[in-house]
Amino acid sequence: MMKAIASTAAAVSLALTSFVAGAADFKPAVAYDVTGKYDKSFNQAVFENGVTKFNNDNTTKIREFEPANDAQREQGLERLARRGFNPIVVVGFMYGTALEKVATKYPETEFVIIDSVVDLPNVKSIVFKEHEGSFLVGALAAMKSESKKLGFVGGMDIPLIRKFACGYEQGAKYVNKDAEVFQNMTGSTVSAWNDPARGSELTKSQFTKGADVVFAAAGGTGVGVYQAAKDEGKFAIGVDSNQNYLHPGIMLTSMVKRVGLATYNMFNDYQNGKWEAGIAANGLKENGVGWALDEYNRDLITPEMEKKINEIQAKIVSGEINVHDYMSDNTCNY
Repeated sequence: MMKAIASTAAAVSLALTSFVAGAADFKPAVAYDVTGKYDKSFNQAVFENGVTKFNNDNTTKIREFEPANDAQREQGLERLARRGFNPIVVVGFMYGTALEKVATKYPETEFVIIDSVVDLPNVKSIVFKEHEGSFLVGALAAMKSESKKLGFVGGMDIPLIRKFACGYEQGAKYVNKDAEVFQNMTGSTVSAWNDPARGSELTKSQFTKGADVVFAAAGGTGVGVYQAAKDEGKFAIGVDSNQNYLHPGIMLTSMVKRVGLATYNMFNDYQNGKWEAGIAANGLKENGVGWALDEYNRDLITPEMEKKINEIQAKIVSGEINVHDYMSDNTCNY
């Protein structure tokens, strides 16, 4: 009996020691991309709904790093790892190469990358089913459009952005098989994420062709898209964050990627000993993507439109509607 009690006490002691050690090792950090944490889009969603919320709810605060240029991504990660920060979250696929190098060099440090996959034993990759959320806003755009001609402006021409465009077009044609979707990418280099003037130019060209709703998946370039919609009295759709507030009455909705929520949950899980490497994919079923309805666009969405979108969402979650993922084969079949 005494032996069993001693054994139990030892196990409890070991567990408590492990818990304390784990708590002591929790020194979180996040590295934003070069567009910064106030980009009104992806990084800002991580900052406001992930980092800020976690800091408000916990005594441990998250260290933040913002690189000034591309070269500083790897330098910043190396510095954070060397100083013992753990886990380290990196925001955006542009960190992929830098993370591979640093995570390999610091195998005892755990990393998380948002929006890309890095296959290493000390990396967790959080990705999203953007095609599902884009399907919803494409369907909504087709319902709202009078011309049945829609636009899409992407940032850098990469498969991830083609994934948005493909989902958007599928949703539009699910509602109206005769819908026409014009697509333009801003460029082939990283500067495509921060070129509002070019975004405005492309959008106005699509309006000239008859489009009356344009969806932007273009980072800071989207600001130009939304301004062009306001100037022309058309509708725009935001991305990543809820951008409805930017131009009330013009922003039809936003395709939200809940990157902030994913970041917040990840830090909580790590703090509670639930972190594990691998890939976590977040879609409609996981509440990882969706569409935004609030006081800024409420008057633009009729009850019938809202009901229809909710029905479509339920069908995607149940599997009745299968949204093709462009990145599965680099085609847009539907």
